[in-house]
Amino acid sequence: MGTKLSNVLQVSDLHVQVKTKNGAATLVKEINFELKRGSVLGLVGESGCGKTVTSMSILQLLDRKTTKIEGSIVLQGRELNGLDDKEMRIIRGKDVAFIMQNPMNAFTPVFTIGHQFIETIRSHTACSKKQATELAIEAMHHVNLPNPDKLLKSYPFQLSGGMLQRVMIAIAACLHPAVIIADEPTTALDVNNQKKVLQHLEKIRSEYGSAILLISHDLGVISEMADEVVVMQNGRIVEKGDVFQLFDEPQHEYTKKLLNARSLLHVEEPIIHMA
Repeated sequence: MGTKLSNVLQVSDLHVQVKTKNGAATLVKEINFELKRGSVLGLVGESGCGKTVTSMSILQLLDRKTTKIEGSIVLQGRELNGLDDKEMRIIRGKDVAFIMQNPMNAFTPVFTIGHQFIETIRSHTACSKKQATELAIEAMHHVNLPNPDKLLKSYPFQLSGGMLQRVMIAIAACLHPAVIIADEPTTALDVNNQKKVLQHLEKIRSEYGSAILLISHDLGVISEMADEVVVMQNGRIVEKGDVFQLFDEPQHEYTKKLLNARSLLHVEEPIIHMA
């Protein structure tokens, strides 16, 4: 019972099918995992294995006209699967936040960054416009964005992909949701800002108890951030376990192949000294 209470997110027997011209096609099948409060769960696997479909199912963002979601998705004791759009809009952003893989798709081009950031805060809190602005500026400082007061007046097209990615992370983290789903959160960032963002996510996790579902191709990021790891292949989970155990003693052949495919720095070559 105590374990169940510590689980902030529980996904049980998740099946997702999509309608096609040739009938129904299964995208993910028999997905089972839990996310404990304040922990980081890494979700890894090659492109097309079902990682993003799983996260979109949790957020109830898949098109219900073309997709069928079966199974249970329980967030803080509340079943999400089947909730209507109005109920999910209240939950998204406040209780569960999403950091998208492509930052260009996360913002409406005709509104300023500030308008979208401040409206997100005010739709979930009782903050005044001034308080929401101060909270937005503080959140942008945390992800190493320069001149946030100026950036709030900018439109999305005026920012680089990396800057938009950090704005999106700031929006996701500022209300300290119970769960943050981060889909490749550092893909568009250079090494320095990648480190800053990971440090900020770690701070949110440790200080506010937010659990993080971290989806990434970067096994270095997973090994540094995750407490537990789930490995997906062809829409199914093939292995899951403690991060140290999985990296040191992988059991499934696919997991072994993923780990062997990591980029390694070879230092065996002799160093040439210039005269």
